[in-house]
Amino acid sequence: MTIFPPDPNLGALRLELSRLRAARGWTYDELAARSGLSRRTLIEIEQGRTIGTLATWHALAHTLGAPIDHLLGTLCEGHEPPAPPAR
Repeated sequence: MTIFPPDPNLGALRLELSRLRAARGWTYDELAARSGLSRRTLIEIEQGRTIGTLATWHALAHTLGAPIDHLLGTLCEGHEPPAPPAR
């Protein structure tokens, strides 16, 4: 029997991006200028119209000074940790 993992919590990921941006007092324009990403991409990610690529999240993590595992760890918010594999 195959047990599939739960869906990623994309809402928590978007909220964390928004929280980190707001904590710095940055507008979308400022985050775009600092990260090299487009303002449109940032808005679409925060509003849930796109997920973004791994390269996008890598750039955001560096720009925001947040470890990538912190950002991506929010995808598992509310999930039970996986059980160790049976032997």
